[in-house]
Amino acid sequence: MRITSCTVGAFQENCYLVVDEATNAAVLVDPGAEPDRLIELVRDSGAELRAIWVTHAHLDHVGGIAGVRRTWKVPIFLHTAARAMYDRVSVQAAAYGLPFEQPDPPNAEFRDGELAAVGTTLFEILYTPGHAPGHVVLRSDTVLFAGDLLFAGSIGRTDLPHSNPAQMEQSLARVCELPNETVVYPGHGPLTTIGAERESNPFLNGAARILKR
Repeated sequence: MRITSCTVGAFQENCYLVVDEATNAAVLVDPGAEPDRLIELVRDSGAELRAIWVTHAHLDHVGGIAGVRRTWKVPIFLHTAARAMYDRVSVQAAAYGLPFEQPDPPNAEFRDGELAAVGTTLFEILYTPGHAPGHVVLRSDTVLFAGDLLFAGSIGRTDLPHSNPAQMEQSLARVCELPNETVVYPGHGPLTTIGAERESNPFLNGAARILKR
């Protein structure tokens, strides 16, 4: 598996291109903005884009979808609990005064505990609401695409409309049970590991309480 990041947009969101080297199949995780850059990223990789995977429906994670799909009509995967927010994401953008193109409707569904494939590489879908309805993370061996659940030294906001702090604690506890060597690819900021965050992240106190029960 080969992973390339591209930080895009006003919110400096991390989009990831994931390539299965055995088959040259690829997916884009959270194409949040600047679709021309993301199209160039895919083309430069030489891989064949097969899908778009969306961890949650905030505008900074979906703003590049429409532009990418003008080049490749690949399926969009999203959890059903995120659909209501996804369908109104242009309203989010208007609140920030940002130009925005409403993304195409999703046509594939993420379900908790099921597997999503990019070529021969399989990712387990974990349902992790709290930051946003329908938030998911995707795990393959020691790789975790965390969306806005967990950052290096921080976590996703829970003071936004439709956020839920209690759900966030449960979701953080779930990913904190993953092996310490799991590399976290977050929606914003640098890479980290589960072990590093369990050791030093000051926002994981609630998750630690749940793990001790």
